[in-house]
Amino acid sequence: MRRTAFIVIVMLLAGVAVAADQKTSELKFTVLKDENGKPVRNASVVLHPVEKDGKQGKGGYELKTDPEGQASFSAAPYGKIRVQVLARGFQTFGEDYEINEPQHEIVIKLKKPQAQYSIYEQPKKADEKKPEKPKD
Repeated sequence: MRRTAFIVIVMLLAGVAVAADQKTSELKFTVLKDENGKPVRNASVVLHPVEKDGKQGKGGYELKTDPEGQASFSAAPYGKIRVQVLARGFQTFGEDYEINEPQHEIVIKLKKPQAQYSIYEQPKKADEKKPEKPKD
């Protein structure tokens, strides 16, 4: 029993030592509307670690922007991180960033959604008139 407790304590101390050596970065996000540059408040900024093979890792963090469209995270580990931004009325943003400095400022411009297209409808032209019915 003592031996198991000793091993657990050594493993915990080793984990704390590794975590203390790991470099972290302070990330500052500014989320703006693409069409006019105004801030987007209450947008969700989701952070996920990215593995060496490019796959999204487990875990992550979610932040919310303030009325000035800003959010920050002070303990991002160095390495690749995937940033996704979601806000009502805007296209979802997603991009990977390499974190390798003590501070990063990231400005994200969100676009309005594009019109959806259907294979069942013919595209309408502004100058096209409806054909007139022939007179009998």
